[in-house]
Amino acid sequence: MLPIMDNHTLITVAPTGAESRKSDVPALPVTLDELVTTAKECQAAGASVIHVHIRDEQARPTLDLARLSDTVAALREGTDLIVQLSTGGAVSDGFPARLAVLDAGPDACSLTCGTVNFGDEVFHNPWPFIRELYARTQELAVVPEFELFDFGHIATLHRLLAEMGSPHGGHVHCDLVMGVPGGMPGNAATLVQAVAALPAGATWSATGIGRTTLPVLFAALSAGGHLRVGMEDTTSFARGRPVTGNAELVERAATLAALAQRPPLSCAQARQMLGVSGRS
Repeated sequence: MLPIMDNHTLITVAPTGAESRKSDVPALPVTLDELVTTAKECQAAGASVIHVHIRDEQARPTLDLARLSDTVAALREGTDLIVQLSTGGAVSDGFPARLAVLDAGPDACSLTCGTVNFGDEVFHNPWPFIRELYARTQELAVVPEFELFDFGHIATLHRLLAEMGSPHGGHVHCDLVMGVPGGMPGNAATLVQAVAALPAGATWSATGIGRTTLPVLFAALSAGGHLRVGMEDTTSFARGRPVTGNAELVERAATLAALAQRPPLSCAQARQMLGVSGRS
């Protein structure tokens, strides 16, 4: 890794997700125009990766392939961001639809390394599906980000790499998803333990869900990690104050990263770090 990657911060924005309803969170970007506008604002604020969920005409979560393809094209036309599609979708989405997400031609995708209780629901990721999804990323030259909700997921990541080799681009990048009811807690002690268990040479970001957003953000910066923020993960900026838009979450992350003397990576630098092929 080049020296600049060691003292800069990769900021990923996850602007929408599949859980919040537009009627409850009016600032949530759910149309294609809203998403592209949000992406432009977030790139200007310091993001270099956008983690994408999409919605249908009624603002319901969907994995419709045509919509996904249009979204990838529009984000590429309007921004320089790395377009990372979610292969998790909503907890109710089936495995075939989740695999088909890669046919939309993203730069990158999420790849969750295990099943986890997700609040009152179950987010299913059995080993055969994980393995098939990983093989598809290798075949289609899509860079996976390994989503780790618990310590068993880290063990599964080690197994996956041992059996199937390196990801496209040659670099392992993980996201520690912390604070989900049913997954690992969002605190500094857990983050340190999780980072110590990651594969040698891997880079990592951390996501704090809900009220763990700021504790995880500070812990990640102090431990040399990268950041994921966005309205998928929290809709509150502070106690009693809703988020007005994703850009303010990116701005806060970028400001704190700069204070830590680890300013945000550019999109081109992020592509180099993650091994994303294509645009420079």
